[in-house]
Amino acid sequence: MSTLAALAAFPAAALSIWALLHSRFARNLERAPEETRWRTAPTPLVGGIGIYLGLTVGIWLAVLGPLGANRQLVGIFAGASLLFLAGLADDLWSLPPIAKIAAQLGGAAIVLSTGTSVDIVHSPWIAIPIGVLWLVAMTNAFNLLDNMDGLAGSLAVIAAGFFAAAAALHQGSHLVLDLSLALALAVAGFLPFNLRPGRSALVWMGDSGSQLIGFTLAALGLASSYTVATSTVATLVLPMLVLAVPILDTTLVTIVRLLDGRPISQGGQDHSSHRLVSLGVSETGAVVLLALIAAALGGTSLAYEAFGNGRIAALGVLFTFALLVQFGSFLADVDRGQTTRPPLYVYTRRIAEVFVDGALVAGAFLAAYLVRFNGIGTPNQRHYFLLTLPVLLFCRYVALLVFGLYASVWRYASSRDALRAAVAVVVSEVVALGIVVLTQGPLGDFSRSVFVIDAVFCSVAIVSSRFAERAILRGLELARQNELRRVLIVGAGRTGRSLLRELRETTGERVVGFVDDSPSLRGRRLNGVRVVATTAGIEQALARVRPDVVLVTIPDAPRDRLDSIVKACALHETTCRFVQRDADVDPRVILTTERS
Repeated sequence: MSTLAALAAFPAAALSIWALLHSRFARNLERAPEETRWRTAPTPLVGGIGIYLGLTVGIWLAVLGPLGANRQLVGIFAGASLLFLAGLADDLWSLPPIAKIAAQLGGAAIVLSTGTSVDIVHSPWIAIPIGVLWLVAMTNAFNLLDNMDGLAGSLAVIAAGFFAAAAALHQGSHLVLDLSLALALAVAGFLPFNLRPGRSALVWMGDSGSQLIGFTLAALGLASSYTVATSTVATLVLPMLVLAVPILDTTLVTIVRLLDGRPISQGGQDHSSHRLVSLGVSETGAVVLLALIAAALGGTSLAYEAFGNGRIAALGVLFTFALLVQFGSFLADVDRGQTTRPPLYVYTRRIAEVFVDGALVAGAFLAAYLVRFNGIGTPNQRHYFLLTLPVLLFCRYVALLVFGLYASVWRYASSRDALRAAVAVVVSEVVALGIVVLTQGPLGDFSRSVFVIDAVFCSVAIVSSRFAERAILRGLELARQNELRRVLIVGAGRTGRSLLRELRETTGERVVGFVDDSPSLRGRRLNGVRVVATTAGIEQALARVRPDVVLVTIPDAPRDRLDSIVKACALHETTCRFVQRDADVDPRVILTTERS
């Protein structure tokens, strides 16, 4: 009966928004977007009010049934109401960031003090900060996600729908089922006014709607109980899969803006949706694509829950996470207005690296376990091994991503890359051990020295695999070197090394050497390419390496030196071209100036 009552949220939201659109209040809340925002036309910010009224009607009609007005429900509704009011005040008067954060912290305090908690952590001194961070982060994630008509609303309906489905599938909490259903239907009542393909939105949800939605979904993530939670990773990540697209978008925007030196809260056109539009996808297509990805991720979360096996769920989550990392990497390589992007094989190779890493991490931990315990060990040791492995895999993937191990192609790896890999392994080892101890308590006879041994084994395995990849690719290049255009670069400075990197990503090119006058570089290798001569020895270099083309990256050098290079190339019937400085286009195009 209470579930049926929650259905009233849809008509309540839709009728409220329709009435507000025909009122004077809508004109008072009509706002023009900032210059950095995607939209251009002024639109009333009354959608959040309608969503809140629909959610309120759905929840409190459901209270009349078996749900009842329990303390946890009242706390979630009170916290969400506080965020709605703070968002509405921001829509009306533009609150300072400190006031928004204060409201979010206040809402988190209400929720966490009324029965909702982070159940997997036993210590309240750790559980409470984690809960606050989760609630505040997800509130702001949806606030940032509201950057294109229909996007935040569509993803909210999908996320709330999956929380409701998980609760119904396993006869879980009535609170989660009814609250999720009421939120999904309230936002669904808003969407027809906001998502209008080919036409401008009639209303926006504003901060009152985005903060309300983000906070409520975050609270539902904490309140949801997952029956496969025998694994710490499953307990942590299954709710996160439902909200993976907002988390991915927020992470991407945060990193990009920090690197650019911009405030995270500053609006911009650097979100996932904008990057998809830059690839030629329509605005509606971008919303639909992200919604489909969110639905697929939510579906995997539901499938892992339905399967009922915590270890399989944990490994499945890691597989999904690996694919999500690659999607985020693909979007990060897309700059609005930039037409050149890494070729498809780069992403294929990165995906292969992710799966190889998973096998290496698992194999290294198993080897460390067998070495330390001289066999299969005691039942408690085997229990902690199986419990720790998915935690370790998750932490290691995150560390490798953060330390940039998936941001480049390793066929040109260096000792610095090897050091970053080793540091990532050590950091993830410490974090994984901390998570297991904080969530499970004392380890008993499971010695912590296993983690030390594993750090050594895993560092060697990952670094060796990357350099093996480099060696294999180098061998393949040498096998087909006769098919490549041989390039000799004159100038081993920043421009020359930058050109080397571009040519290595260009099909059909092979750099056979550098020519440079710097005494400190003579005979050295730069990114795997040897400095074969000085400009005075250009003729001997041409005879020795037999290039098809010479690319000169020092056009400001003395005229007599440049003339000697051109004459030597003419003598050996080798094309000589001059690379224009600071050009950011394809290397085949930038070679425009030719001297004969």
